Amino acid sequence: MRVAVIDDERPARSELRHQLLELLPEAVVDEGESGAQALEMAGERQYDLFFLDINLGDIKGTVLVNALRNMQPDTRIVFVTAYTEYAVKAFELGVEDYILKPYDKRRLEKMLKKCGFVRAEGIKADTRDVLKRIAINTGGRIIFVEVQDIVYIETYNRGCLIHTAKEEYFEGKSIGEFERRLENMGFFRSQKSYLINIDKVRELFLWRNNSFAIKMEGYDENILPVGREKIKTLRQLLGTG
Repeated sequence: MRVAVIDDERPARSELRHQLLELLPEAVVDEGESGAQALEMAGERQYDLFFLDINLGDIKGTVLVNALRNMQPDTRIVFVTAYTEYAVKAFELGVEDYILKPYDKRRLEKMLKKCGFVRAEGIKADTRDVLKRIAINTGGRIIFVEVQDIVYIETYNRGCLIHTAKEEYFEGKSIGEFERRLENMGFFRSQKSYLINIDKVRELFLWRNNSFAIKMEGYDENILPVGREKIKTLRQLLGTG
C-alpha cells in the first residue's frame, strides 16, 4: 500500500506519517509540501490514499481533488485541516473523510477501517461474509444489493455496470473502487475491465489467439475475456490450475 501525505508544514506531515505507520506498518508513505509536488507525485506513481491539507501554499486542496481524481481515479482522498469550516465543502466534493489537526490516532484508525485499509478486530482477512450487502447509488436512489447476488462488474461510461442475478445497475465509481469494497469476498479482477464473482463462473474456455474467456451464470450471451497475466491465478481459484 502506498500513501501520500501532502502538507506544507513539516511537523504535521511527520506526525501523520508516524501515526499511519503505526496503523499500517507495511505501507509506504511519501511526503509532499505543495500542490505542485502532489501533482508531480501522482504523475510518477500510483497511490492508494492521498491525505491533502486544504490550505497548501500554492494550490488549495479543494482545487487539487479533481486533478488528482483525473490522474488516479482509484485513489482515496482525505482532507486534513485545523479548521472545521471546510466540512461542508469536503462533503460536497465527495472525499472519503475529513480529519482535524492535531491528529487523533483513534480517529485516524476509524477512517482507515471505513476505507477498508485496516480491518476491524475479530474479522479475518480471508472471511467472505465480512460484508453482506453493498449500497449502490444509481438513478438518484440508493439500492442495497446482496453481495452473493452480484455476478460480475464491468467498466462502462466512466463508471461501472453491476450485473446481479436479477437486475443491472449503473454507478459512477471506478472498478478499482468496487475491487476494494469487495476485497476478500470471492471476487477477482479477471481483466482490467471486469471484476467477477468466482462462484458465478459457469464456463472457462479458449478464445481468440490462444487466450481464454469466461461465461457467467445468467449471462450466457456475454463473453468476458481473461487477461493473459490473470489466467494462472484464475485457474487456481477455480480449482483447475
